[in-house]
Amino acid sequence: MDDVSGRAAGKGRERTLDAVDLRTPNVARMYDYLLGGKDNYAADREAVEEVVRRAPDTPFVARENRAFLGRGVRFLAESGIRQFVDIGSGLPTQGNVHEIAHQIAPDARVVYADVDPIVLTHGRALLAGTPGVAVIQGDARRVEDILAHPELTKLIDLDQPVAVLMLAVLHFIDDADDPPGIVARLRSAMAPGSHLMISHVTADFDDDCRVREAGAVYEKATSQITLRARAEVERLFDGFDLVEPGLTTLSLWRPRPGSTVPFGAERQWCYAGVGRRSG
Repeated sequence: MDDVSGRAAGKGRERTLDAVDLRTPNVARMYDYLLGGKDNYAADREAVEEVVRRAPDTPFVARENRAFLGRGVRFLAESGIRQFVDIGSGLPTQGNVHEIAHQIAPDARVVYADVDPIVLTHGRALLAGTPGVAVIQGDARRVEDILAHPELTKLIDLDQPVAVLMLAVLHFIDDADDPPGIVARLRSAMAPGSHLMISHVTADFDDDCRVREAGAVYEKATSQITLRARAEVERLFDGFDLVEPGLTTLSLWRPRPGSTVPFGAERQWCYAGVGRRSG
């Protein structure tokens, strides 16, 4: 799950991310730890371990989210998309958007945007000198600022189709900040033929309240989680035509031929989908 803002969703509190806070669990670093990364601290690891105690399949879901990113970007590049904007990108790890896209289209251009200065520092250090790639600081709540950023406009032509990725991002945005409105503002700036890729946690299948209990751990982190039902996630795709297989769970979105779909995938607690703007 990626960090998108220093604002604590749903609590009306503000957290500053201008300096590294080693005592507060940071959701970008927590996700890094879930994926086996090393860019995290004791507070992050302790929070993740508490999440996993409450919802033991969390590391698996995190890996499936990353696998969805890989399949989705591959699909988009094979569909002719050559421009990618990854909002709430999180800390760099294996299988980044540009690495996947460049396997199919070496001329693909990618901009990573995240509000967390830690992500900015690590991303720029790792990707310095990589052609066609930029890392910028930007808050998902202010998408207009992201799209107008000079480093983005240098690489991305919004008059041409673009893929915008918001993976494990929108559940860190409170209802008061109007996620559908945020996506609508993005859509208005996207040319026909553009795509939107979303993953979002849900409590739709949370019969034993594991997900709700795990989500409560984020109350003490840099961003809090808002669990949304299927209809609420579908609303985020208003104005987009969902590509096959529509809105489904992570593991069921275009699994690779010959791969084994995990047991219970239809009740996985994270939705996934890709939509195309037709007009």
